[in-house]
Amino acid sequence: MEKINKQRKNYLSWDEYFMGIAKLSSMRSKDPNTQVGACIVGNDNRILSIGYNGTPNGFDDSMFPWDREGTALETKYLFVCHAEMNAILNYRGSRKELENAKIYVDLFPCNECAKIIIQSGIKEVVYLCDKYANTDSVIASKKLFDSCGVKYRQIELSKKKSIVLDL
Repeated sequence: MEKINKQRKNYLSWDEYFMGIAKLSSMRSKDPNTQVGACIVGNDNRILSIGYNGTPNGFDDSMFPWDREGTALETKYLFVCHAEMNAILNYRGSRKELENAKIYVDLFPCNECAKIIIQSGIKEVVYLCDKYANTDSVIASKKLFDSCGVKYRQIELSKKKSIVLDL
């Protein structure tokens, strides 16, 4: 059969597509400072789950301390669920399907999320930004991933892409 080659040339790569879904998911976050999304994908490029950072189900987030500074109980840090955690907990299928999956995230995972990712069986992390690379949390994450055979890589974009949704 002869190739016709009339399809579009500027379509999104799989990495761009799944990172776009993670970014779109992050727009659900009510955090005024940091919005993070996550998208878990199986080996067959099928989306298994998504998540974003926010409060636990049933927690009235209008009564939530979204502050970054103050005593521990006056800040968001003891209360918020990270996007990676939510994506893993939101998954409704067989845990076996998470084994060897990839997770796409805006921000490199903290050490707590790294442990959850490892325990879930996910074997690759694709991230957009590593702005906390020099923090103890991210250094620990990378040690955990390296020790447990979880690959991580920053998404390769030939150029920054803007996606406009016209709803």
